[in-house]
Amino acid sequence: MLNNFERVEILSELLPFIEGFYGSTMVIKYGGSAMKNLDLKSKIIEDILFLYYIGIKVIVVHGGGPIINHWLKQMSIEPKFFNGIRVTDKDTMELVEMVLVGKVNKDLVSLLNCSSNIAVGLSGKDANLITASSFFPDQLNNYTGKVQAVNLEMINLLLSRGYIPVIASVASDLNGQTYNINADSVAGEIAESLNAEKLILLTDTHGVMLNINDPLTLIRNLNIQQLEDLKNQQIILGGMIPKVDCCIKALKKDVRAAHIINGSIKHALLLEILTSSGIGSKLVA
Repeated sequence: MLNNFERVEILSELLPFIEGFYGSTMVIKYGGSAMKNLDLKSKIIEDILFLYYIGIKVIVVHGGGPIINHWLKQMSIEPKFFNGIRVTDKDTMELVEMVLVGKVNKDLVSLLNCSSNIAVGLSGKDANLITASSFFPDQLNNYTGKVQAVNLEMINLLLSRGYIPVIASVASDLNGQTYNINADSVAGEIAESLNAEKLILLTDTHGVMLNINDPLTLIRNLNIQQLEDLKNQQIILGGMIPKVDCCIKALKKDVRAAHIINGSIKHALLLEILTSSGIGSKLVA
């Protein structure tokens, strides 16, 4: 148990961070196994609400990989990936949209709204928030998409009214064709468009590591050149590639910092944002 002095010490340490980030905009990508663990999910919701109540404008972007994989297996559909990005045929696309927009999004919104009415659930289709195009234009039965454009009108309206937008990474193109888009990329594009203070990716890994099997090799601070070097050395591989790429792209467009952190650590968001040491990898230009 903390004594009164220790409690005040903690609050005093938080004050500079609260002052520095008050009124700023942060885009949080929520995904990974932390979406399936109810205890972890509740802690992430608490963190998001804490950031909101200290005056930070929060946008949540989510995928739902583990949950999608669960339902694909129920339907006897084998998940397929290319360089860490899900390959999405017609049957997979229908299931992805149902899971992300119909279940995962509404579950998150409901949890955020347990204490007050502040979260609004959206997909990229709402108000044409995101215009998509094909990630593999030469493949007819592949509905994996990429962000073509971001329309900030709805996001800015919600933020100005004090809401938290919660966005599922599904969108359509100009012809109305639906695409599944990597949630990291969606979060990065939205952070770019908003000139956000921070882009934060919650993942299943501690961050950028020299050895993916050894958390002690975590690199806490990196710049773009160092990230490019690690990619060229094939230290950054697989599902970490789209995460790092979207961070690099966002940093080049004036997002001040990007963070890759382990969402399976309780209160990971607060530990990364409101402490000087952090718990994951902080990326800067």
